[in-house]
Amino acid sequence: MDSPGNISWGITATALVLLMTPGVAFFYGGLVKAKSVVSMMMMSFGSIGLVAVLWILFGFSMSAVERPGQFAGNPFADFGLSGLATGEGSNVALLGVAYGATFAIITVALISGAIADRAKFGSWLIFAGVFATVGYFPISAWVWGGGWVMELGTTLFGADSGIEVIDYAGGTAVHITAGAAALALALVLGKRVGFQKGILKPHNVPLTLLGAALLWFGWFGFNAGAEWNAEDMGGVGLIGLNTLGATAAAILGWILVERIKDGKPTSVGAASGAVAGLVAITPACANLTPGWSLLLGALSGIACALAVELKFRLGFDDSLDVVGIHLVGGLLGTVYLGFFAMDQGLFVGGDARLLVVQVLAALGVLLYSFVVAFVIGTVIQKTIGFRITNEDEIAGVDVVVHGEEGYALVDA
Repeated sequence: MDSPGNISWGITATALVLLMTPGVAFFYGGLVKAKSVVSMMMMSFGSIGLVAVLWILFGFSMSAVERPGQFAGNPFADFGLSGLATGEGSNVALLGVAYGATFAIITVALISGAIADRAKFGSWLIFAGVFATVGYFPISAWVWGGGWVMELGTTLFGADSGIEVIDYAGGTAVHITAGAAALALALVLGKRVGFQKGILKPHNVPLTLLGAALLWFGWFGFNAGAEWNAEDMGGVGLIGLNTLGATAAAILGWILVERIKDGKPTSVGAASGAVAGLVAITPACANLTPGWSLLLGALSGIACALAVELKFRLGFDDSLDVVGIHLVGGLLGTVYLGFFAMDQGLFVGGDARLLVVQVLAALGVLLYSFVVAFVIGTVIQKTIGFRITNEDEIAGVDVVVHGEEGYALVDA
């Protein structure tokens, strides 16, 4: 809508979501080795620079389709958005472009946590650009731009069924996409030197807590931001409360698991629990009553705290638990709607049809994102190389790749 109040919230929400990517940089940066913090944060900032440019040039044009079976929109339909910028209603339309760009940026940035401590920056940027183009941009069209995910309920159950996939703010489009791609890259790049449980400790816990705080702050724009384009913004109250409540419950769920398993609740666990709750409530924030949101948050904290241990059992090195938090949390929040979405969930007055489309959409995006990321990552690794050498990893990726140190200690 073009009222001053709506537009004000739209630009505010855009800024909030953009702030989330530096939040990711701080969150990830504190978790890696001191010799890798610059590299880790640069992967997020590199994503901001590259993905924003690609989104404006052609990504937005790809993010909507004319028919459900179409792969993506025509990238050259309005290259550089000169037509949109001069058309009727351009003020609101361009704000929508900016808001959508922040989602594309953070989706790509989240993937980087799986390959911390061992990736070449140039190779990461190539991956980020190609994956955004053939991965996220089409998936965005599928979920929100009229594609097969958005029309799945109609395809399976008819136009009069009222059934459609619910992904209000990106549990499927953002978190399942990022988590599946992260798993693929972790497999392509292999394990870090000395990878085993307990050997690699966060180098700066306060930095991680700062990142989690920025993420939680920005997430109100992530979840409630889309309401800027609604006539009366009538969903903001429910979305805001659910974003608060589910996240708080997830913190409790995660630290409870830590207390039972390891004897001590940790601050990193609390921060990770907060992110897990935010991930899980993302697709569901507008379609759950507050009580069911609290339950989802608690379950996500518990489930993700247990899931992060899978990498040690299954033997893949997802450095910063993108799979355990974003893939598992995104799947949980998406499927949970099939049971508890207001008036449609299986246990709250509906039937199994919503559950069916939620599961099919989640699995379809998961498989596509994994395959695309695995192929892109493998091609990069086999050609120019994606992973730094073991010697450079031990010496420190910051100095080797960027010529910088995160902490320059100078004698007085």
